[in-house]
Amino acid sequence: MAAAVKLAFERELIVARLDEILPLRQVTDQVKATVKYRRIAQSIAEVGVIEPLAVARSSEGLMLLDGHIRYAALIDLGETETRCLLARDDEAFTYNKRVNRLATIQEHYMIVRALDRGVSEEKIAKALNVDARSIRRRRSLLDGVCPEVAELLKDRLVNPVTFDVLRKMKPVRQIEVAELLLAANNFTSSYAKALLAATRQADLARPDKPKKVSGMTPEQMARMEREMASLNQDFKALEASYGDDVLHLVIASGYLARLVGNPEIERFLQSRHPEILDEFRSIITAASLDQTSVAPSGV
Repeated sequence: MAAAVKLAFERELIVARLDEILPLRQVTDQVKATVKYRRIAQSIAEVGVIEPLAVARSSEGLMLLDGHIRYAALIDLGETETRCLLARDDEAFTYNKRVNRLATIQEHYMIVRALDRGVSEEKIAKALNVDARSIRRRRSLLDGVCPEVAELLKDRLVNPVTFDVLRKMKPVRQIEVAELLLAANNFTSSYAKALLAATRQADLARPDKPKKVSGMTPEQMARMEREMASLNQDFKALEASYGDDVLHLVIASGYLARLVGNPEIERFLQSRHPEILDEFRSIITAASLDQTSVAPSGV
């Protein structure tokens, strides 16, 4: 019979005075000067605390496990009490440190949902501490972007300007660029603009309109198009043969390891062909390092 799962928190929220809560660290003036802190403080002032603080009982009061920035913002706003989640242990490591931050497309969906429910752009802008024009821009973030790209990038932190660049391409090229962004793990607008510069005129959303990329001449963009076409061919050829090449390397390195492991053969190679022995050992080492680096990802 499976063991019962132990709850990490009490089922009911508690309301605690802020002077009863003992923070584990202080929020410095440098942190309070950041955009993140100002946004959280403005959100609390506008709509209140959405995510309660996580606290645990101690001999000196309530120990703050998670929510130090929210706690500091509440103090600065002159609040005296707040709702809290009461944890059953005092482990602070497993809370917000394990939370994935809101992705760009997820933020877009959240804003669209709020607007559809009647929340005004001005109220959302105040809650997020941004300009109302920014809310309008984020609302139309995926306009002109094909659904396949939205699916590929749905859980990534992407520069919003990158979507402006993607809109200038046809859907098939958008997907290719999105895959290149993922392969490089680079979602900046500068990288997207470089890929736009390397895009053929026929793959643009408006092929009759010449490309314009700041800092690049038409000749440079034409050269990038040729280089990108050649690079894509090389990449596809490598992708097609990579699995077979790795299999052959593993088989060959295993055979060489057994060969070199034979003392008589090792002595013969060492005395007659030391350079070949060194090459064999290099192949064995390289293959073993590749397998070691890949193994953790499959655990």
